Amino acid sequence: MKSCGLIVEYNPFHNGHDYHVQMAKKHTNAECAIAVMSGSFLQRGEPAIVDKFHRTKAALASGIDVVIELPYAYAVQSSELFAKGAVQTLYQIGVDSICFGSEQGNIHYFQSAYKHFKNNQVNFKQEQHHYLNKGYAFPEASRKGYDKIGLTDAKLDLTKPNNILGFSYVKEVMDHVLPIHLLTIKRTKSDYHDDTINSSIASATSIRRNLFKQNSMTSHVKQSLPEVSVQQLENYKSFTTMWHSWEAYFPLLHYRVMTMPTEEMKQIHGMNEGLEHRIKRTAKQASSFREWMNLVKTKRYTWTRLQRIFVHLLTNTKQTDIEQIHQNASVSYVRLLGITKTGQAYLNKRKKEMDVPITSGLKRELNPLLSAEERASLAYYSILPPLARKQLFKQEFMPPIRQQ
Repeated sequence: MKSCGLIVEYNPFHNGHDYHVQMAKKHTNAECAIAVMSGSFLQRGEPAIVDKFHRTKAALASGIDVVIELPYAYAVQSSELFAKGAVQTLYQIGVDSICFGSEQGNIHYFQSAYKHFKNNQVNFKQEQHHYLNKGYAFPEASRKGYDKIGLTDAKLDLTKPNNILGFSYVKEVMDHVLPIHLLTIKRTKSDYHDDTINSSIASATSIRRNLFKQNSMTSHVKQSLPEVSVQQLENYKSFTTMWHSWEAYFPLLHYRVMTMPTEEMKQIHGMNEGLEHRIKRTAKQASSFREWMNLVKTKRYTWTRLQRIFVHLLTNTKQTDIEQIHQNASVSYVRLLGITKTGQAYLNKRKKEMDVPITSGLKRELNPLLSAEERASLAYYSILPPLARKQLFKQEFMPPIRQQ
C-alpha cells in the first residue's frame, strides 16, 4: 500500500490543509495519508487552539488515515530539530513520500539549494557564527549566512516560514539518505502571516485572530474551514468554555517565574546568556502576556524563541531533558493518535518491520520522552475548568481515535 507523509499542526484544520491533503494524495498516488502532528504546544511556541484529539478527529474526517503525534521534545524546537523528529517519525512508519507545503512550490529548487548548501557549509557556518556573536537572533544570523553563500535568491526565498521548514525537511532526508521521495505543493491564495480572511482559503493565523477577536465562529471563519473542523472547534469551546491562547496561561506562567529560584530557572531548556534575569525582572512590570513579551524581546531574542522558552517554563522542561534527542539519530517511539480502516490495514503490514514500538497512551515506562509529553499535557489542560480538565486529560491514556 503506497503511503504519503505530511508534517502538520492543524491549528486549526482549514481549507488550505484540505487542499494539501488532496493534492498530496493525487501527486503521489498514495492510498494511505499519514500525518505527523504537533501535540499540545506548537513549533513557534504557542498552545494549540484546541487539543490534539479534536484536531485529530478533523484530520481523520478529511482524508488523513493515520495521525501520529510529534513528540513534545521535537515539536517546540527550531526548524532543524522539528524536521528531524517529523521526518524520522515518518521514516519509521515507512512512508514512500513526504509532501510539504511551501511558498516556492518546486522541489527541484529545494534539492538544488541543498547541494549548494553542502558545498558551501563551512562559509555558511562562519558567517552565521559571526552574526550570532554580534548579537543577532538565530534566524537573522542564518539568513545572513544563506545570503553569504548565495541562497537567498528568487528561486528559493529562505526568509519565508514554510520554505525554511521545507528546506529543513529536505536536509534531514538527504543528509541521512532516507528512501523517501520528496515533493512540495505551493501555498495558494494566502500567505503564512496574513492576518485577514479574504477568501475560502485563509491562513491559520488569520483564522485564529478572527476567532479570538470575535470570541465566536463568524461566517468569515466558517467559510475558511471544512464543516468537520467548525464542529470540532465549537464542540471544544462548548465543553471547555474557551479556545487556548497565551493570555489564558499568563497568570500561571507569571506565578511560576516569580516563585522559581533563579538557579532553577537557569536550567530550563533554551535559557542561556543570563536570560533568566531579564525574564524575572520584566515579570514585575508585566500585566499581560503580550506586554511581557514586548518587555523581554530584543534583537537577539525573537518572539518565537521567547515563546518556546515560556512553554518550557510551563512544562518544566530542562536542558538535560532535551539533550538525548541531539544524541539519537532517530526517534525512539511512534505515538498513534488516530486511525482509519485504511490506516489500520497499512499499520498491520508495516509494524512488523519497524525498529521502534508503537504506542497510543502515555506509557511512561516505555520511554522517558513520554514523561515530557505528560507534563506538556498537564500544563496545556491546566487552565480549563476542573471537570473538563479531568475528562480531557483522560484521553492521553486511551486507545487511538478510530474513524469509521
